[in-house]
Amino acid sequence: MDFISTRGGGAVSAGAAILKGIAEDGGLYVPSFFPELSKEELLNMVSMDYAERAACILGMYLTDYTEAELLDYARKAYARFDGEPAPVIGSDDETYILELFHGPTLAFKDIALTLLPHLMTAARKKSGSSDKTLILVATSGDTGKAALEGFKDVEGTEIVVIYPSEGVSAMQKLQMQTSAGKNVHVIGIKGNFDDAQTAVKRIFTSEESKMKFAELGYSFSSANSINWGRLVPQIVYYVSAYLDLLGTGEIDEDEPVNFVVPTGNFGNILAGYYAKRMGLPINKLIVASNVNNVLTDFFNDGKYDVNRPFHKTMSPSMDILVSSNLERLLFELGDRDPAFVRKIMEELKIYGKYTVDSDTIREKLPEFAGYYSDEQDTAEAIDNFFENYDYLLDPHTAVAVSSYYDYVADTGDQTKSVVVSTASPYKFAHDVYECLTGNDEKDPFKAVKRLHQYTMTEIPKQISELSELPILHDSVVETKDIESAIFALFDK
Repeated sequence: MDFISTRGGGAVSAGAAILKGIAEDGGLYVPSFFPELSKEELLNMVSMDYAERAACILGMYLTDYTEAELLDYARKAYARFDGEPAPVIGSDDETYILELFHGPTLAFKDIALTLLPHLMTAARKKSGSSDKTLILVATSGDTGKAALEGFKDVEGTEIVVIYPSEGVSAMQKLQMQTSAGKNVHVIGIKGNFDDAQTAVKRIFTSEESKMKFAELGYSFSSANSINWGRLVPQIVYYVSAYLDLLGTGEIDEDEPVNFVVPTGNFGNILAGYYAKRMGLPINKLIVASNVNNVLTDFFNDGKYDVNRPFHKTMSPSMDILVSSNLERLLFELGDRDPAFVRKIMEELKIYGKYTVDSDTIREKLPEFAGYYSDEQDTAEAIDNFFENYDYLLDPHTAVAVSSYYDYVADTGDQTKSVVVSTASPYKFAHDVYECLTGNDEKDPFKAVKRLHQYTMTEIPKQISELSELPILHDSVVETKDIESAIFALFDK
């Protein structure tokens, strides 16, 4: 299968798309078509383990890799998880939780970022390139540590993570600042995630930047979800969750389900849309935003406008106004017309906003429903869910739960629904503990201890070990100095 740019560039192979990360014209790579997942293929996968399911789904897209290679990579990636990579937990008769936080860094990004280094290393070998790969990552919290852990000490690779110094949780920051590895670098910025992401995209598409780093022997790639190699492994857990429900008799063959997804950069829920395009019986994809609710406005009114206040919330991985992966959905909304995408992206660049006819969105994307939760809604969801189900939500998942309740209240939809849980609550212990008790414990490690004592839930070892690790990365720069700070790391 070939991959094409949302903005009209030429087709490339899967391996080339993964190595490049972003297309030469600034667009994002998308599959040239959606492979069909037949009912027979779906039923055959019920008895498979997660790695086998991953190899099957990935093989439909990554056709320049063999199925044996993909299975080997998946087995190696998911051996690093604590138990099953993506278990489905029941909370009541109609609602389930898809837990995606059992990887090395306790966030859903691990699902893709334990696999991506294998895909990228193999792609480089297949291409015969002698360049080293410089991976640039903008993070709103979880992607950074997952990428650092995934690419740590991977031969021929350097990775630089850029994060908003005051825009992540204490635990997220510590996870990044204590990251070891001879090829890992972390830079904080005095700005927000959108600033970091804009800077990374600018470096990617600047001929001057590419030439400057090429002289040092590096070619760029990305571990953000703008990279197709980050996105495609995420399709797997939607399929796998459905198969698990089917295998346990929770749903019948062909029975549709809803997925409720905490949404920031739009990669997670886009993978669910791609799963539906392949034939997975999905009824609704509920886009759950926090008060940075630019996506809620888009799906309800067709208006996408980033000219609004930026809010720092207890769900920092969703504190995003420029959702990069929405470009891929716009490509489908515009019947795969690159001119449609180019026009919208130019409007966004110049004016910070664009409008699409809302009736067109409802007609062509009927599976999407946009909802948001404010901080009080989120806090109440954490408290009520623990009281009712003895289950601890992180703030991002709580946004999804609250949004789901609003959706059901509005629609009366009784379709069985899967809430996608994206992170361990212990990564946000301060906020979760405060939501449950009203107590504001400033010390992050005391907050962890008190959350454990209050809920009697297990503290992940990745969190308990953090207090003993040295700070290795404490650099913080102005947004305008990001590129020079990166260049200084390698111009020695």
